[in-house]
Amino acid sequence: FSEEDAEVEGIQYETLRTFHHGIRVDAIAWSPETRLDALPPQIRFCTAAADRKLRLFTSDLQDKHEYKIFDGHSDYINDLVFAPKDGQDIASVSDDHTCRVWDLEGNQKAYFVLRSPGMSVCWHPEEAFKLMVAEKNGTIRFYDLITQQAILSLQSEQMPLMSAHWCLRNTLKIGAVAGNDWLIWDITRSSYPQDKRPVHVDRARLFRWSRVNENLFATTGYPGKMTCQLLVHHLGHPQPILIGSAAVGSGLTWHRTLPLCAVGGDHKLFFWVTEM
Repeated sequence: FSEEDAEVEGIQYETLRTFHHGIRVDAIAWSPETRLDALPPQIRFCTAAADRKLRLFTSDLQDKHEYKIFDGHSDYINDLVFAPKDGQDIASVSDDHTCRVWDLEGNQKAYFVLRSPGMSVCWHPEEAFKLMVAEKNGTIRFYDLITQQAILSLQSEQMPLMSAHWCLRNTLKIGAVAGNDWLIWDITRSSYPQDKRPVHVDRARLFRWSRVNENLFATTGYPGKMTCQLLVHHLGHPQPILIGSAAVGSGLTWHRTLPLCAVGGDHKLFFWVTEM
């Protein structure tokens, strides 16, 4: 990106390898072991596909290209995440009312029965035994992976809850979208949201915190007839600080070190950069 290198205009990229998946991808997660600045480079990511299976891809971009299929969910998988420190475990949530934790061989290490479809799963960035699971019925639960027990829960009072995210810059903050609103909790203060605001007329779909600023987050609406609306919010401002739209619109992610977010479109990627 031009923000990282003054000689680049806008965005510069090259295709390193094309992975042929063969079936629709519903969700994707990157392993923290992925490195392009090591020799040999290591790429590892996991997908959730329309056939209700997970696929783990590993490549060194040279001779080693392998993938494994994890089978266990009986309905669509809505979200998945790698353990943030070592990347040796993967958690996934599904419409089958379960959250499952897998090792890299596809063995199930933990299994939680939910009361409604699991929409989002997040690992605590520092404490590897804490997992957050958001359910469509508006409940967000935190699990201890050692005891395999729920240790805390939050309530949105609104349905359907479609997406929730743990703030990496301040792990006491949880954000979510439910109905037309975004909601934010401080988990030390109450099990109910401290702040909420209606944002998308056509129902909100995804919520993601920025990785560089604890007051910055983005939400997307449901794809309408042709476009999907993206809004970037700052907790210090009453109105969104950036409004964008993408044809089709799927997924939402932030750059690791820049206030820059991306959404997938119809054979395209859309990028927006915000002022801090």
